[in-house]
Amino acid sequence: MIMAQERMILKGQVQLEEMVGFVRRAAREGRPIDGVEVNGKERIFEWLGQQVRWRNPDGNKPVVCVMDGERALWKTLTRTVLGVVCILDLFHVLEYLWQAAHCFHAEGSEEAQAFVTDRLRRLLRGEAGYVIGGLKQMATKQHLKGSRARQLSAVIGYLTRNRRFLHYDKYLAAGYPIGSGVAEGACRHLVKDRMELTGMRWRVPGAQAILDLRAVYVNRDWDRFQEHRVEEECRRLYPYRAQILPMRKTASREAGYAHFISTHSRLPRAYA
Repeated sequence: MIMAQERMILKGQVQLEEMVGFVRRAAREGRPIDGVEVNGKERIFEWLGQQVRWRNPDGNKPVVCVMDGERALWKTLTRTVLGVVCILDLFHVLEYLWQAAHCFHAEGSEEAQAFVTDRLRRLLRGEAGYVIGGLKQMATKQHLKGSRARQLSAVIGYLTRNRRFLHYDKYLAAGYPIGSGVAEGACRHLVKDRMELTGMRWRVPGAQAILDLRAVYVNRDWDRFQEHRVEEECRRLYPYRAQILPMRKTASREAGYAHFISTHSRLPRAYA
């Protein structure tokens, strides 16, 4: 039995975060595809823009994108897809909060846990400015130096650069997703678990065929797909089947009627 079978069917509200995992992997410049060098970021965001225009032609659906803080991705997104609600992935923000916590408290300590919990709650309430300002004050009061000072400075810079994407209170009120974990997990399950096994090498046509099958299987559409495949194959092999079958039925009925007439047209000898 074929191991892999799927095809991702995007449904409902247009939410670009479903492709974040693939965007991150395809974002390397000059990635060769079938021997042709392409720009991964440009390629995937052009595709996303086409999908948005196709699925949301009137622009009356909210388009949400959840990504990490890589500036090149955001620049490409805003250039190719207009009117997007941009959200910084909360799980990536959490990683930076833990880095900040470890500048002041030991790893695994209750103090570090409380530090992250407090800042996370404030971010979810829309208090990003307070969190950034508080970290700056702590750096000054604690007189951080060396690697810890550089680490905290990187955290503050990250939050400051992406502050416009940290309005989690508004995002949650609107029902928008604030983390890409589900999407990245789906990408791992859909693509990586099947396509990146030991020794595997793919070309685009073969990889796309396997991913189509894997999507069908994971979406539990395998039986319907087989019925559709058999029907399409019959249509390809026997293009005139639909026209021949009615003719056969008509001929069969006429033959049966002729047989009935010939059988019952002879009178029994008693009545001859």
